[in-house]
Amino acid sequence: MQGLYVFCLSGSREKLQFAAMAASVAAVCGRPVSIFLSMNAFPFFLKDGQKVAPVEGDFGAKMAGKNVPPFDVIFRQAVELGDAKIYACSMAMDVVGAKESDLAAHVSGVMGLTKFLSEAEGGQLVSF
Repeated sequence: MQGLYVFCLSGSREKLQFAAMAASVAAVCGRPVSIFLSMNAFPFFLKDGQKVAPVEGDFGAKMAGKNVPPFDVIFRQAVELGDAKIYACSMAMDVVGAKESDLAAHVSGVMGLTKFLSEAEGGQLVSF
């Protein structure tokens, strides 16, 4: 089965939420999923990082008042219940001065963009 490769770059609640939902559904359905965290999305995956992302528009604000599972829970479920792996961008790690030990438990490790793109060859690549 063709793998799904997700670039997660945005720090907005809506984009993180949809990236988590897409990755989770694909993983639970048996599709291998790799998620690459960089730029504004990366800090939400640090152990002590903020877990509530700012809203980008009306829909994000409406989600806050509903019983919608938060994106970090959905990403964790993708890893626990399916074939999903989450990787932190090595450049983002360097920029913020983070170590691998600073990453949340459900993050599989650190990877560079070149390696991620190499592994994604032949798969479906999406960006949020």
